[in-house]
Amino acid sequence: MPFLEFIAGSISGAVGMVVGHPLDTVKVRLQAQSVYKGIFHCVAKTYSHEGLHGFFKGMLFPVLTTGITTSVSFGSYNNALDYLTQSHCGKPASAAQFYTAGCFAGLAQVFVSAPIDLVKVRLQGQTTSDRYHGPIHCVAVILKEEGPRGLFRGGLALAMRDVPCFGLYFLPYEVIRNALTESGKQPGTFAILMAGGVAGVVTWACATPMDVVKARLQMSGAGGREYRGVLHCITVSVREEGMRVFKPPARQREGIPCQCRHLLQL
Repeated sequence: MPFLEFIAGSISGAVGMVVGHPLDTVKVRLQAQSVYKGIFHCVAKTYSHEGLHGFFKGMLFPVLTTGITTSVSFGSYNNALDYLTQSHCGKPASAAQFYTAGCFAGLAQVFVSAPIDLVKVRLQGQTTSDRYHGPIHCVAVILKEEGPRGLFRGGLALAMRDVPCFGLYFLPYEVIRNALTESGKQPGTFAILMAGGVAGVVTWACATPMDVVKARLQMSGAGGREYRGVLHCITVSVREEGMRVFKPPARQREGIPCQCRHLLQL
């Protein structure tokens, strides 16, 4: 990825995160805490107790590292797709190859995004105390109390979410973008917007169940309820709250504009 494209992608990704972070904070709190009656109650309670600042907790770390995570994701995807299609002699890739390359990208980026996402969720989940004073302090506390392994708490759930969902993301994106692009021409803005919007909705609709598990496991080391692992978290959550705990929230709608913005840089 050329340096200028890396910078442009980083800025684009950062802007998208700033726009979408308030909804992401509400989503995380609804998933990891049972004190809220719904989206509007969470928004009202967050604003009344923490002001606007409460919606932007945990944003700094992801914003500063978005260029790295984007490079790993799309770089891994493109390299995997090139490898899978190297014997095609110019023929277009198949749906299975798009999906497989996407799954590989999802796995590759987990090793980078797991600690970043953990710090973000821990900071977003702070409502009544300042256990963490910022991202660096959060990392230091996790290393001190939980060791290096603590930075990857919830990593298995993250991988179980991202590996199949990255495949489900790139598959409709590539298929729709190619369908809306004339042969021999570069894809236009409309094609990218449509492909990115559909891909975002499909991805988040499928990602929500494991996203809930991930958030709960990540918060379990910060005073939240302790879970022994992915299966235990799923079992306890369903037993106490029913299947509705995995219902897609407003995050699915957020996926449309954010994914369109993210892909226009390509």
